[in-house]
Amino acid sequence: MKKSILLLLTCMILAFTAEAQKERFMVLEFINVESDQLFEYIEFKDLMEKVYRQARNDDQIAGWDFWSLHSGADHSDFQYIMITYYDDPVKMMSGLDETRMIDYTKIAYPHLNDAQVVKLFENSLSMREMPMRLYMKEIVCTDDNFQMKPGVLASFDLMKAREGNFTAYEKAEEEVFKPIHQKRIEQGLMGHWSLLRTALPLGSEAKSTHLTMNVYKDYMQFFNAQAYEDMEQSDAQRRAVNEGLNSRDQKWVYLATLENVVR
Repeated sequence: MKKSILLLLTCMILAFTAEAQKERFMVLEFINVESDQLFEYIEFKDLMEKVYRQARNDDQIAGWDFWSLHSGADHSDFQYIMITYYDDPVKMMSGLDETRMIDYTKIAYPHLNDAQVVKLFENSLSMREMPMRLYMKEIVCTDDNFQMKPGVLASFDLMKAREGNFTAYEKAEEEVFKPIHQKRIEQGLMGHWSLLRTALPLGSEAKSTHLTMNVYKDYMQFFNAQAYEDMEQSDAQRRAVNEGLNSRDQKWVYLATLENVVR
């Protein structure tokens, strides 16, 4: 009996450890839609949710988000951000090919015949442009159980580590900024924070090398967090924060609301 209990506990610990060590990869697609097609695109994102839900059920992806942008550099160039989550870098780079997407569309819309499905899919693609796509790997995140759902607010902060400061920047994010965000989460001022690194090799001319994702449950929590000042921060901690800030350039920040989600 004792051996059985011990074996069960060992299996539970191993399963927990494996889950904790699971890596996350993300493809962020910044989408542009012509102003005269915005209404049609609302229908498109609902279609995409149904299609990506089939992909999630088929274990081809780990999740999918659709965000509506409110602000950011060159905001006129992008109105939406679509994020597809993967637990494997090969799956991320391979993506979902057109044939598989059409098959998932058939499952999501069983009342349509093959020709109608193909036409629906082609029309949806013609409505959008994706001038920027980022392949990212999550390298550190806060310890929380935040649930993504429509209405959630997030800022996507695109960073570029300064030349020669790549390692120093990541160390600052993990050792200096992560504890700050973790404290805010524990105080109810934030929902989730993560640091992403580009998953593809980059040269010195790359516009960005990293991205931080700061998630809030609503605007109230977001504005409370902006107004918060940690009066207990020591001089040493302030110096560490400034050194971390000086190790990278904050290229631009996109504020967005979550509209559709698949988990």
